[in-house]
Amino acid sequence: QVASIEMIHNFLIKSWASGIKMESYSGRCENILATPLPYSSFTSSSVYARGYGAGYAKLNRKQGAGGWSPLDTDHYRWLQVDLGSRKQVVAIVTQGRYSSSDWVSKYRLLYSDTQKNWRPYLQDGNIWTFEGNVNSEGVVRHELQHPVQAHYIRFIPLDWSREGRIGLRLELYGCSYWADVVSFDGHSVISYRFRSKKMKIVKDVISLKFRTMAGDGVLLHGEGQQGDYISLELRRARLQLNINLGSNQYGSIQGHTSVTSGSLLDDDHWHSVVIERYRRNVNFTLDHHTQQFRTNGEFDHLDLDYEISFGGLPLSTKQSSGGRVNFVGCMEGITYNGENITNLVRRKKVDTSSFHNLTFSCMESNSFPVFFNSSSFLRLPGQTDSDSLSVSLSFRTWNPNGLLMFTALTDGWVEVAVTEGKVTVYMNVTQKNTRIDISSGSGLNDGQWHTVHVNALENYAMLTIDGDEASTVRTAIPIQIQTGGTYYFGGYFLHPNNRSPQHSFQGCMQMIHIDDHLADLRAVEQGHIGTFENVSLDMCAIIDRCVLNHCEHGGRCSQTWDTFSCNCSGTGYTGATCHTSMYQQSCEEYNHQGKSTGSYWIDPDGSGPIAPFRVSCEMTVENVWTTLKNNLPPQTSVINADQEGKAILQITYNVTDEQVLSVTNSAEYCEQYVAYTCRMSRLLNTPDGIPFTWWVGRANERHSYWGGSGPGIQKCSCGIEHNCTDPKHYCNCDADLRSWREDSGLLVYKDHLPVSQVVVGDKNRAGSEAKLTIGPLKCHGDRNYWNAASFTSPASYLHFPSVRGESSTDISFYFKTSSIHGVFLANLGTTSFLHIELRGSMVVFSFDVGSERVELSVHSPMPLNDNQWHRVEVEKNIKEVVLQLNRQYRDVRPTPPQGHTKQEFYSELYVGASSGQRGFLGCMRALKINGVIFDLEERAKAIPGVNPGCQGHCSSYGMHCRNGGKCVEQYNGYSCDCSLTAYDGPFCTDDVGGYFETGTVVRYDFLQEAGSFALREVKSLSGAGLPSGANLTREVLVFSFSTSSTPSILVYISSRTQDYLAVVLRHNGTLQIRYSLGGLTEPYTIDVDHRNMANGQPHSINLTRNLREIRLQLDHYPVSTYTLPEASDTQFNLVKSIFLGKVFETGQIDPILIERYNTPGFVGCLSRVQLNGMAPLKAALRSGVAAPISILGILVPSNCGASPLTISPMASASDPWHIEAAGVVFPFNEDRAIGNGVDRNFAIIGGIISMVIFTVLCIMVFVIRHTFRHKGSYHTNEAKGAESADCADAAIIVNDPAFSETIDESKKEWFI
Repeated sequence: QVASIEMIHNFLIKSWASGIKMESYSGRCENILATPLPYSSFTSSSVYARGYGAGYAKLNRKQGAGGWSPLDTDHYRWLQVDLGSRKQVVAIVTQGRYSSSDWVSKYRLLYSDTQKNWRPYLQDGNIWTFEGNVNSEGVVRHELQHPVQAHYIRFIPLDWSREGRIGLRLELYGCSYWADVVSFDGHSVISYRFRSKKMKIVKDVISLKFRTMAGDGVLLHGEGQQGDYISLELRRARLQLNINLGSNQYGSIQGHTSVTSGSLLDDDHWHSVVIERYRRNVNFTLDHHTQQFRTNGEFDHLDLDYEISFGGLPLSTKQSSGGRVNFVGCMEGITYNGENITNLVRRKKVDTSSFHNLTFSCMESNSFPVFFNSSSFLRLPGQTDSDSLSVSLSFRTWNPNGLLMFTALTDGWVEVAVTEGKVTVYMNVTQKNTRIDISSGSGLNDGQWHTVHVNALENYAMLTIDGDEASTVRTAIPIQIQTGGTYYFGGYFLHPNNRSPQHSFQGCMQMIHIDDHLADLRAVEQGHIGTFENVSLDMCAIIDRCVLNHCEHGGRCSQTWDTFSCNCSGTGYTGATCHTSMYQQSCEEYNHQGKSTGSYWIDPDGSGPIAPFRVSCEMTVENVWTTLKNNLPPQTSVINADQEGKAILQITYNVTDEQVLSVTNSAEYCEQYVAYTCRMSRLLNTPDGIPFTWWVGRANERHSYWGGSGPGIQKCSCGIEHNCTDPKHYCNCDADLRSWREDSGLLVYKDHLPVSQVVVGDKNRAGSEAKLTIGPLKCHGDRNYWNAASFTSPASYLHFPSVRGESSTDISFYFKTSSIHGVFLANLGTTSFLHIELRGSMVVFSFDVGSERVELSVHSPMPLNDNQWHRVEVEKNIKEVVLQLNRQYRDVRPTPPQGHTKQEFYSELYVGASSGQRGFLGCMRALKINGVIFDLEERAKAIPGVNPGCQGHCSSYGMHCRNGGKCVEQYNGYSCDCSLTAYDGPFCTDDVGGYFETGTVVRYDFLQEAGSFALREVKSLSGAGLPSGANLTREVLVFSFSTSSTPSILVYISSRTQDYLAVVLRHNGTLQIRYSLGGLTEPYTIDVDHRNMANGQPHSINLTRNLREIRLQLDHYPVSTYTLPEASDTQFNLVKSIFLGKVFETGQIDPILIERYNTPGFVGCLSRVQLNGMAPLKAALRSGVAAPISILGILVPSNCGASPLTISPMASASDPWHIEAAGVVFPFNEDRAIGNGVDRNFAIIGGIISMVIFTVLCIMVFVIRHTFRHKGSYHTNEAKGAESADCADAAIIVNDPAFSETIDESKKEWFI
């Protein structure tokens, strides 16, 4: 297709060259146009004095006064250049008046072929304002975005030197322009006959330029007897291309295609059209704006018979034209597939018999339009004291309201206005105190020309719209009127009698008649009659701001004279141009916003072309599932087999193929359940045979494996698992049994999903039956949402190629950092500047508007360097620029009209450091520009200073966070969050324990909260805890202890009923577990009789209950399983408190506990106490943790004889953070990093200091032990190795990595 388009363009260049000649002496269209012209070719509105004439306004000339200056310095001045003939102008250069304080700083450009009906130069949909000079000698050049062809050029100064006045010298660059012109009068048609009777054409290139004042007319037409046709015609001043490459007789293939372009094309200016077609691909270009489309149907050739006509329909088709009219106006440069049609007309090589008067020039129009802005009016004279009033005019506008005409009567006034799109006449008669209103028409603010005729004669008034007698409205008036003789048009003036003015009219008027006489507006321009203010004469600068519809995604465009607006309702998008999606990109994003399971709209490509669609989101603890449902009910009977015995079942989904692809492409995993239930209906046959049944997946690919199997393996899941009904077959159904069987399983190769069709092949035998189930497509994960990179150096960056946007640009990403400044993203190209950076608590977005730089900023009340994810969104469109942070804080600015281009091009796009600026330090993910995800992870793999993913060490070294500690990502390292564990320290390996004196009690009360309890809902150790009154069916109790004292209660969990759980040491040192959950007369007990646990050595207990099943593990002995009796309840009702060391509780307590085990209480060390994620002892020993804890007696923090778990140092070669993290204790902060230049000296000094500190700590340990000896404390340190253990328990414990190594130098027990 690309090659075909290039071929079309090459063909077009040859065709265009044959129809239009542009001559240049240099070979390029860069000739000097103004300087060679004589003095008389320059004219102006006025001249300041002799020597300041327009003829002196040539670049770098010093003759005369050194340039042109007008008599008056105001907005009505102009300088005009007669180029002698039509020229193509490509550039303009301006300069101030020589050696003066006079120059023009802003100006507009008008051009014309006839010195009438001037056309303003437009760029990006606006009347363009050129930036001029800032002094008298500097030269400012502007290349025209689109070259113009004109005979006359007019400069309109808008702003000028504050120290002087208007002063101008100029130059124009371009080349000669010539083309054959043919005039059409509405009856004339050019018929180009083909060399053969029928043409079967695969490619076409048609080009022409036209100029007209008619809103309707056929420009070209060709058709064939088989129904093919091509036509180009004006309809309501819009250009419509109709093409049909063929339809079939049954109507199943419809080839008609219609595309509309442009607006207001009846402005009597030249418009260029190019139609390029290769097979079904069409480029339709009008005035440099190209629409690309594919024709409907399935045919590639355009079959035309005999001829193609230009200017109207041939006589043979006139009768069936359906009211279509021929073209009235001029055409030039007509080419058809390399043939210069206008040249053939001039040489009389084509049929022009329908022309009564063939002319090769364009007739000048007699129209003289007047352009009104919001501060304009035109005053014209009429008859005075006449008893009749007659005013008519034509107008065009976009505004629903505006004053067209006002005139004062001898006794009252008359006003004609556009009101809500209709024309209303207000007549006020003062003598009778009477007001008469009549109105007609509707929707007249559509930009089209409309005529208004108002008559007031004798005793009635009459209003007619567009010459339609059916629209005429009449009304009686009480007295005969007398005119005042003065008529105001446009509305911007003070009404007599202090009346409040109507809305000023914004638009164009022409053909103004007063008292049935056409007003001579050229005489008004010359100052002979009437007066005006802020009116542009002989020009209608109306712009259709919706013709290039900037409302995206189906938004509906509406406009006034000054601006347009977009109605985005029902599109799924929002914003000034319906650019931004209203929905999140995936279920993953909804989940991270705290949403629960449900149905949601998602938009994976944001502002891209894929429309939002609805999916089911299932939020589970492990994954977030996206589900796409299909139309096939479960267990659908397979019927309607064809003659070959095949039944085809189509599977359709509630989304398009592109939408499905957007989900599967970004998903980490997808699955689809399939089941084939059969009776004498075989499924796959043998692995080497031809399958009976197959399914079709993505890209219409056929697959012959079934659920539970994989690509290339023609088996079912039972064949993989070797458990099929018949071992000789690899599917249950392939056994071909008369009883019902089923083959089912999951299809998990996501590049093949979803299933779109199933062909069942074994259905033509008697007794054969089958049922099919195709489950929904389910996917989890969103790789785009988590596509991330870590920037570890302020000089690191990722470089991406250029980014191009149409009329809007949007950028979004997430970031997290602990730094306070850095560049997120910057564009260093010369075409457009773009810059997003972090400045403290602000995010700043900068971009260029012309020569100025605009900056938007959003301030966050919360710190942005908190290592939490924050979202940045930027949108720049033709209407506004928006910067948004965290979907809460916004800065919005209107887009300056001079700062917008239709296509924005950003080259040299850098993510991170750029142009010597400090880059962003931290993690960035989900970078999306114009709906396209940028693959940060892939690009980061080969870039130093940038790591793929935002994972720090967690993906490779997260196992160092022990005992349930959570690895927390940081941009230059990681830290371990131990808040949900019973441990402490950098790696959650430090025991948190306490020594209990006689009578010491630790009590942890569960907070009273309504609602049920789920284990996964426990969030922290700081007191949220289990809700008081929760009912447990599962609990996990883990702790360690060491003691030599018996009996004692280690742990007791109470309730608001009589339910309890107790772990006690009996008098002989053995362990007993007591469960009382109700339903039994006595508590259920578990006695561990064969071990003495009060031997002064550390022991670990892991007790887990799930309903009736109880699992107990002591130290490293095998797990023992117990079962509660059937009579026992399984719910631990209304949990209240945890007691450690002793029970101190009111209410009914098991008397055996109190009498046998509660006195004198536990004496020894408890550590690592944890219940269902709660760590009561840790909460008691950490003063900074707010928790419902009470302590009775003395509790001394202790590691219970254990030293911290040793983690072998990481080799620098395997540590990607080695440079930044060397010698740093996690969590690491880059702002505290030490420069490399002094690391070595500090390391030596630090080593010496560390040795001193270690020695001091050893002495302190000895002193503390000595102190404990005199206080009656107990402390033990066991020797290393099983060989030094005095019992089997010790031999096992020393090999337990959960218990820390003992201290070498102490190989004996301390008894106090």
